[in-house]
Amino acid sequence: MCKVTNYKIPNPRIDKCMQEAIRTLIVIFKNINFEIVACCCGHKKYPMTIVYKIPIKEFHPIELFSGKVIPRKRNFYKRDKEGYYYIPEVSNEI
Repeated sequence: MCKVTNYKIPNPRIDKCMQEAIRTLIVIFKNINFEIVACCCGHKKYPMTIVYKIPIKEFHPIELFSGKVIPRKRNFYKRDKEGYYYIPEVSNEI
């Protein structure tokens, strides 16, 4: 996990420490029709999360590790008082 997000990386929406995991998922599941729409390492405060969706209209995005359905099409993460992002549906389990 990284302590601070480095926004000078090729894709600023992916935490630097998560980039290899995302690349690996894309390679492993290359024949499955899905899209990774968000991810965060948790910055040692929240659980690591990867949100993906299957491109079928009726399906909502799903958080990979918890299996929780996220009932939003975007804005998956909320910001806490310290500025850390988290997914409420997943963070409530801690």
